[in-house]
Amino acid sequence: MLKIGDIEIKNQVVLAPMAGVCNSAFRLTVKEFGAGLVCAEMVSDKGIVLKNEKTMNMLYIDEREKPLSLQIFGGEKKTLVEAAQFVDKNTNADIIDINMGCPVPKITKCDAGAKWLLDPDKIYEMVAAVVEAVEKPVTVKMRMGWDDDHIFAVKNAQAVERAGGKAVALHGRTRVQMYEGKANWDIIREVKQSINIPLIGNGDVQTPHDAKRMLEETGCDGVMIGRAALGNPWMIYRTVQYLETGRLMVEPTVREKMDVCILHLDRLIALKDEYIAVREMRKHAAWYLKGVRGNARVRNAINECNTRDELVGVLNSLAVEVEEEERHVIVG
Repeated sequence: MLKIGDIEIKNQVVLAPMAGVCNSAFRLTVKEFGAGLVCAEMVSDKGIVLKNEKTMNMLYIDEREKPLSLQIFGGEKKTLVEAAQFVDKNTNADIIDINMGCPVPKITKCDAGAKWLLDPDKIYEMVAAVVEAVEKPVTVKMRMGWDDDHIFAVKNAQAVERAGGKAVALHGRTRVQMYEGKANWDIIREVKQSINIPLIGNGDVQTPHDAKRMLEETGCDGVMIGRAALGNPWMIYRTVQYLETGRLMVEPTVREKMDVCILHLDRLIALKDEYIAVREMRKHAAWYLKGVRGNARVRNAINECNTRDELVGVLNSLAVEVEEEERHVIVG
């Protein structure tokens, strides 16, 4: 079991906070596949302080998702603390996470996200201010450094611990790497050995075997899965089962993939209106189709869909087509 502050998490598998993806519809679907902890996509501190309508909608949490970590970002102490206090008192999140890893320029230009990686003293000051202002446990998600010449992962993680942070999630890439190249698991091991709070490893966990290997090689307390879960909540389920039993569960059928994709779609429609949800679901449907024969043709059809019925029709037709092909193979 993984424990963050007083929050008990039933297993070591954590869904990463992915911008533009980790809304309630996606998180709940992944939670039902066994994730011990799900993390919400990052939310702007200023958006919370100014009560921006879109930002406020991003704070919605279904009780079935819990335990849940809600991530905020910002570069100024005053607004970060105010946003954290709002999340603390006005949402049902269990954990407040501070983003210290987002590499995109529009975030780092505001002295937020990965920009913090250059200054352990700022990390201590900002995290300590948030910890003092809230009751929920505070955690940090960070990268190992800004670039190869500025890797302060150990100092940064120690600053989080000194400031009262209850856990660190560490992505083994620099800001300059973005999502390219290979994640450095050695730095995850080094950081784990330098702090006493839980460390969650992140980066290049693409299979259940990768998750087990990361735990064994680095000694980290949990494994964070991001892109490998896109359109594939079975990755979460298969990883949990593999870590707990040593058994590798079978991959889902095309019909199973399409059924869960439709469930995800319906949850997104309930969260947003149909017009927005169907368009947003196009990218998710493409992820669910990964590895399915003939998916390029189907993706083109999906991108033409404007209503739930159109999208469901395309997905169901694909499932039927694949099932018929498989029957012919068996009979033949």
